[in-house]
Amino acid sequence: MAESVLEMRGISKTFHGVHALKEVNLTVRPGEIHAVVGENGAGKSTLMKVLSGVYPFSEFSGEIHFLGRECRFKGIAESEAVGIIIIHQELALVPLLSIAENMFLGNEPARRGVIDWAFAHRRTRELLKKVGLKESPATLVSDLGIGKQQLVEIAKALAKEVKLLILDEPTASLNETDSDALLRLLLELKAQGIACILISHKLNEISKVADAITVLRDGSTITTIDCRDGPASEDVIIKAMVGREMADRYPRRTPKVGGAVFELRDWRVHHPVHADREVVKGVNLTVGRGEIVGIAGLMGAGRTELAMSVFGRSYGRRISGTALLNATPVDLSTVGKAVANGIAYVTEDRKSLGLVLSDTIARNTTLSNLPGVARAGVIDEGREFAVATEYRAKLATRCTSVHQPVVNLSGGNQQKVVLAKWLFANPTVLILDEPTRGIDVGAKFEIYSLIAQLAEEGRSILMISSEMPELLGMCDRIYVMNEGAIVGEFPAAEASQEKIMRAIVTAGQ
Repeated sequence: MAESVLEMRGISKTFHGVHALKEVNLTVRPGEIHAVVGENGAGKSTLMKVLSGVYPFSEFSGEIHFLGRECRFKGIAESEAVGIIIIHQELALVPLLSIAENMFLGNEPARRGVIDWAFAHRRTRELLKKVGLKESPATLVSDLGIGKQQLVEIAKALAKEVKLLILDEPTASLNETDSDALLRLLLELKAQGIACILISHKLNEISKVADAITVLRDGSTITTIDCRDGPASEDVIIKAMVGREMADRYPRRTPKVGGAVFELRDWRVHHPVHADREVVKGVNLTVGRGEIVGIAGLMGAGRTELAMSVFGRSYGRRISGTALLNATPVDLSTVGKAVANGIAYVTEDRKSLGLVLSDTIARNTTLSNLPGVARAGVIDEGREFAVATEYRAKLATRCTSVHQPVVNLSGGNQQKVVLAKWLFANPTVLILDEPTRGIDVGAKFEIYSLIAQLAEEGRSILMISSEMPELLGMCDRIYVMNEGAIVGEFPAAEASQEKIMRAIVTAGQ
């Protein structure tokens, strides 16, 4: 057996004179799960785009050797032809087509120019079985959860006779159950001799499955850790990623919690389509001045539905209950009224709902408070530039200038622009929905420090997160939701992952 299935030697890539990759080396052994980690902007996705032909050979320097042969891919079709398949974080499925149609899209099996649907469905069933799915090939992709959509993408890769599977943040949007199922599948593929490159910010998942870990920092290879004799510690990985020790994952703070600022009383929300279905059931909660309050729960618990319904009724129908600000009932019936009353909502989906990706950092920063940069109803571009520059400095946003389109920023820096947008609106209550999803540990600490600073300034913060250690490390108090209802409440000193899960499981019985 060959010593390596893949060798990338001295890979360098520049964008407008800026080095995204500098002499990067990567070696993957046959049947190996090889993790590639690094902070946002370290060059991980760029390296994978080089490997998969998104960036053709003429646009980078260095060598790619796959299965013992040098490859100079001109596009994705050529890399797929030799068995290199990449699954991006944003899945490439067509929601309104069936699983079978997606499986063979662009590669339809045909006889005399007519698609052979019988073969397509038969082959789709075989491939779905391999990834543990029992759905009919005729099922629309839009009817699948995100976890099953990931498995469909992997089934598509198997249909193309994959030899090296590249997964870019495959579990970023998955709950713990779906994440575990995906990791088990990767181990099964490994047993079948399929090599895999796994890009992930979730170091605990990497420790479970990786045979080797390559760390990138600032576009360069820092080290490769061999895990065959035992998993690498997270502290070792983090030090290599950020170039420094991170003894404390969360900033130290002494909470100074004042009286109740924001309250919900008997808050109820019905599904926007199925109006008879109640998705938020009589929620009561309070957030004090300078307090960070967490909401824990499994996927589907109703946390995002609650947050969006509070923020100008962005979600749901037949919304009832009372919202109070400083003990006074407040009208949150539209987004404009919510913002005017000091409520801000940082969405979990920053790319679709939080940002205008094609627009600049400056314009995104001022979107929530255009009157703040306008004179006589006309945007003052000088004032807009000054505001964006100020928040760029405050949040340490890494960019070439505030005129840079946000689509070109890393995930962590995009999140900082979303936060800047709402901070410029000067909110009293800040609702954070998965504020560090898809962000590396270094950028996470910067976001945590900002959240702590906002609490120190007296802002009231409601924080939703699927990462229990994050809630335990940041929050002063934690509510637990299950099936649309609050089923537990813990002060930080009494909270633990075990108690939170017990509250969820007990409520579900």
